Amino acid sequence: MQLNTPMADWQGRRVWLVGASTGIGLSCAQALRTAGAHVIVSAVQWRALDVSDPEQVHATAKALQAEGPLDLVVYAAGYYRAQRATAIDLDDLLQHDKVNYQGALQVLHAVLPGMLARQSGHISLLSSVAGWRGLPNGLAYGPTKAALTHLAETLYMDLQDQGIGVSVVNPGFVATPLTAQNQFTMPALISPEQAAQDMLKGWAQGQFDIHFPKRFTLWLKLLRLLPYRLYFPLVRKFTGL
Repeated sequence: MQLNTPMADWQGRRVWLVGASTGIGLSCAQALRTAGAHVIVSAVQWRALDVSDPEQVHATAKALQAEGPLDLVVYAAGYYRAQRATAIDLDDLLQHDKVNYQGALQVLHAVLPGMLARQSGHISLLSSVAGWRGLPNGLAYGPTKAALTHLAETLYMDLQDQGIGVSVVNPGFVATPLTAQNQFTMPALISPEQAAQDMLKGWAQGQFDIHFPKRFTLWLKLLRLLPYRLYFPLVRKFTGL
């Protein structure tokens, strides 16, 4: 069922993609440009932006919106380091929150007034299946992605009658510099290019929850339904942690 207005024709659309130096964000920017969108990239190689700097975020957003309306804003900035509670690192925990969650809030604060005034636009937050349930090594990363998913759900309910679309992207394992840190075999690993195509497909179908690859994420959705007495021992068995 379509929960958003489908976005299939990208000709002439203006897209601000925050976090596109590498990985999914970079591939998404390339795919959107190929499809005909006018893509503004905030990342290291293009338009430098520190998402934790409110003044820089708002100045960039103001400049972009002065040039024309933003049809789609994608928050793809991300930070990841494996961490367990047995070796807690507060600075690293806070860095995850600053980039993965607070940065999204800064961008939202900068672009929502313009979208509300126009009664149009779409916001897409790049979350992760790692935020669906607690996992070993996910002490720092998982909670920030869970927060993004919760944020997207609330945004959707607040904005659906304001002409503004909202979607959340939940990838499984994608071959990026972030996942290259993992010391385990990643099931159903896909390329950033495939992830980008799945994102465009989800937007074209008007989806709210864009998750992929389905052969992996559908199993994880089933795991979300398990009671804790089954979930905890099952995760320990398969991860060995």
